[in-house]
Formats: sequence, C-alpha cells, structure tokens
Amino acid sequence: MKKVIVFLGTRPEAIKLAPVIELLKADNNFETLVCSTGQHKEMLQQVLDFFKITADFSLEVMEPNQQLAGLTSKLLVKINDLLLAEKPDYIMVQGDTTTTMAASLAAFYNKVSVLHIEAGLRTFNKFSPFPEEINRVITTRLSDFHYPPTDQSERNLLDEGIPADKILVTGNTVIDALFLGLEKIENAIPQGILDLKLQDVKDYILITMHRRENHGSGIQNICEAVRRISEDAKIPVIFPVHLNPNVKDVVHEILGNNPMIHLIPPAAYPEFLWLLNNSKLILTDSGGVQEEAPSLGKPVLLLRDTTERPEAVEAGTVSKVGSDTELIYKEAMNLLTNQSAYDGMAMRSNPYGDGKASQRILDSMLKM
Repeated sequence: MKKVIVFLGTRPEAIKLAPVIELLKADNNFETLVCSTGQHKEMLQQVLDFFKITADFSLEVMEPNQQLAGLTSKLLVKINDLLLAEKPDYIMVQGDTTTTMAASLAAFYNKVSVLHIEAGLRTFNKFSPFPEEINRVITTRLSDFHYPPTDQSERNLLDEGIPADKILVTGNTVIDALFLGLEKIENAIPQGILDLKLQDVKDYILITMHRRENHGSGIQNICEAVRRISEDAKIPVIFPVHLNPNVKDVVHEILGNNPMIHLIPPAAYPEFLWLLNNSKLILTDSGGVQEEAPSLGKPVLLLRDTTERPEAVEAGTVSKVGSDTELIYKEAMNLLTNQSAYDGMAMRSNPYGDGKASQRILDSMLKM
C-alpha cells in the first residue's frame, strides 16, 4: 500500500482536491492522508465540512498581516517535519498556492515524489498573478508527474522540457467538484441563502474579487463600473466580499447602502454553488469560477488583464475586461441588453472537461 499525503491550504484547493480525495480514500491501494496548512482557515474548513473531509494534520500557519516570505518559511519548516515523521511515497498538490510551492520544495528536500494537479498553467508574467505564476513554475520543476487540465497547459509543460510520459491531460477537477456539489444541494436551498433572504433575488450579477493585483485603484474602478451597471440596467448584484481589508473596506465604501447591491460575507461552498447556478452574469477575477461557470451556461467577464486560462477566452465563454471601468460597463451592458451576444457566450461548450478528471488521476496513480 502506497502512502499519499494531500496538501491543501486554501478554499479553491480544497474544492478541486475533494473529488480526488474521495476516490483515493475509497481505494485500498492507497493510505491517503490530508494535511490542511490553514492558509485560508475559515473558508477552507467550510469546504472540508461540505465534502465530509477530515484533515489528518493541521499546520495552522496563518497570522494577521503575514508577509509571503514569513508564510513560505513557516510552511517549509512545518511540512518538512511532517514528511520526516510520516515518510510518504507521494505528496499531491494542486494549482499554484504558496502551500503548493512550499510542499513541493519540502518533498524535494526529502526525495518524496510530487504529483501536481492543474499543472502547466502560465501567463508568462511573473507578477500576474502574484505570487501564483512563480509558485506554479517552481512546482513544475519539482514535480514528478503532472496533470494538466487542457491541451494548452500540456503544451506549456512540453515547451519547458517536461517529458511527455510524465504528463496526463485530465480535464479540471473543479468540474468534478461542481457536479458533485450540485448533487448535494439539488433538493434544498442552502441555509445561508435563506438566512440572507436571497432566495427570491432573480437575474442578478454575481461578483467575486480578491486578487492582489486588483488591490487599490483596480478595486475602485471595478466597483464604480458595478455601481453604474446596476443603476443603468436596473439589475440586482450579489457580491460575496472577501475578508481582506484591502477589498472589504473599498467595496463597502463605494457599493454600500445601495438597495440593489447585496454585499454579503464570503459564501460557503454550497451557498456559492447556488449563487453561481442561479445568476445571470458573472464578474470575477477567480480562476476556478472561469472554469465552473461555462458548465452552467453563465457568461463571465474576467476582471484581470492576464489569464493562465486562455482556453476559456478562445472558446468564447470568458471575456477579459481587466479593471477598466468603461470596458467593464460596456461589455456588461452589451450582454444584458443584447440577447444574441448573451447566447453567443452562454451556449458555448466548456473547454475544461467532463467531470471525470479525478478518475483519470486515480487510474494513472494505480499504474505507478
């Protein structure tokens, strides 16, 4: 029996790893352990509870206003100690977080094989997204097997000299998690939606925004666009506001006290799935939402200037608008007033997979 430790530290990692963990736990060829680093402690725990995942190890690394260097060094030491104690055959990491990079480096120091899910994403701009672009580049160099979600991400790996026999295109596990999550909530409105009295809000814009590169003037510009769109299109907005003061304070200052705009706390995963599934249009800087929304037929305006997910832009399911107030306003109003333009995005097929990525990963591991 092979021992695998799955590392996760943020909510998106937990969402995308949940269906993989479920399959690994059910297979007696593996002893599967889960390590939560606590990079996003409260938001992370909500997802683990929803998918009924119990962390075997909890590292509790976060402190208020912690710098990236401090977080990285703390992760490296704590993960190194864990690997020395547990001596796994493999570690599994996902995406491009600081947890992912630090766990991969600690595994390298201990000569433990690294399996990287959602490998090969690139913007080729080391500061956008920051620090994720460099995190994933470093993780690629340290990984022993790579699971890119698309053909484009596979090409990125091949171009960087990764051997073809160490790569398997799987689709993105976020689609597996999406279908699994929707099954869990299909017969009831999540309690958080009822508590916020949002169940009767119809045809709304859903907004998510958290990335560091939008802090400051970017958030201000986006909020101004949202205010104008809501007023001119007379459309409700639901905005789960990130807890980071750099986001929260600006959003409440510009969009607060507006009866058409619902500023709510960060939504737990089942509540967010419900909001996603019932929305009209999505504005986001999230990577995962770019992948999820097309499976639900929801057009996405991407609040970023660069993306490591060009497949969605090329497929026509996502339109890149950055933090340009006028461009956001123009594109949103076009989609809300032009049914042909709306359908042209909503009816495209999702380039990120069929919901069977986790099974492909498990099948690959069984052959190792």
